[in-house]
Amino acid sequence: MRHVAAYLLAVMGESEPSAEAIKNILGSVGVEADEKQLTIVMEKFAGKDIDALIAEGGALLSSMPAGGMAAGGGAPAGAAAGGAAAPAAEEKKEEKKEEPEEESDDDMGFGLFD
Repeated sequence: MRHVAAYLLAVMGESEPSAEAIKNILGSVGVEADEKQLTIVMEKFAGKDIDALIAEGGALLSSMPAGGMAAGGGAPAGAAAGGAAAPAAEEKKEEKKEEPEEESDDDMGFGLFD
């Protein structure tokens, strides 16, 4: 990922960045470039429009589920079904409240990794 970020920074300065430019960017923050990864990035991005690559990547990321939500970022399934799942969700919340809390090790003056 750091090679991709350095490549994008290099594009801001040059239309087609060189491997040396990417090494210099990474070196400026104390990171050594991995030759294998750098070669892969340079081959994959060679001759491609960065704006198009970013748009393609954004489309791929938007299709990935995150945090239990369905792709598209719409309303939760319960809301889409007319709220039928809402009472079940409330019951789960009530069940969690009824469970006794476990005592924390912090209250006893020691922790698991002390």
